[in-house]
Amino acid sequence: MKPGLAIGQYYPSDSIVHNADPRIKILLVAAYALAVFFIGNFTGFAVIGVMLGGLVILGGLAIGLVLRGIRPLFVILAFTLLVQLFTGGEPWALIGPLKISIPGFKTGMFLDLRLILLVIGASLLTLTTTPVALTDALEYLLSPLKRVGVPSHELAMMMTIAMRFIPILSAEADKIIKAQAARGARFDSRNPVTRARSFMPILVPLFVGVFRRADDLAEVMEARAYRGGKGRTRMRELKMKPGDWFGFAVVMLLLAGMVWVGRMPVI
Repeated sequence: MKPGLAIGQYYPSDSIVHNADPRIKILLVAAYALAVFFIGNFTGFAVIGVMLGGLVILGGLAIGLVLRGIRPLFVILAFTLLVQLFTGGEPWALIGPLKISIPGFKTGMFLDLRLILLVIGASLLTLTTTPVALTDALEYLLSPLKRVGVPSHELAMMMTIAMRFIPILSAEADKIIKAQAARGARFDSRNPVTRARSFMPILVPLFVGVFRRADDLAEVMEARAYRGGKGRTRMRELKMKPGDWFGFAVVMLLLAGMVWVGRMPVI
């Protein structure tokens, strides 16, 4: 497992979260994302963080494994915080031409926390759901669109493959970076222009590897007589259990409560 990414990877376990119906988990993640956008203060984020911690424990996941998925976002998070720090709201202090804003700092932290919570929620879905179950669940949820000619099976397959390619591409990029570093490339330079130039030679072999993997995958699917979703059967049919409905109701109530708390006056 690639240590730097959690989205797109599956962590096998026999926990209550792993055994939940994948359709319920997808719907809950969608509701969770909406709830995160509706929350308007840090108190709501704190409550939703406690809920995520409980789900991590119930899923038998290592907290460090989930948090490692945030590492690739450090540049984006730092950039967002700095932009808000120097441009948002009334200035608190001056450093030369730069104006430091405390309200801007709070806004930057708020935006960063929102992005972190969204990534962790998406990571929990892929860490506790196999690619096959995820594909079947997406196809089931998109199946009503078949009546208007939308290929739900093909869409679900493409979305799942794209998600699974995230850790594969990350591992491929890591290998190329190590190979370039062994040949004398400098990726630790403090000059941003130099660092950007050193990363340019990575793009060509990375894209070549991507197209090669995609071509290999297409040949494998063709060799196994894949012809889309028409006439396909499943070894395991998705069936809702009473525990799935109960868990869905509990989490939806928790999300509604968090949105209510999150719409209270900002602290």
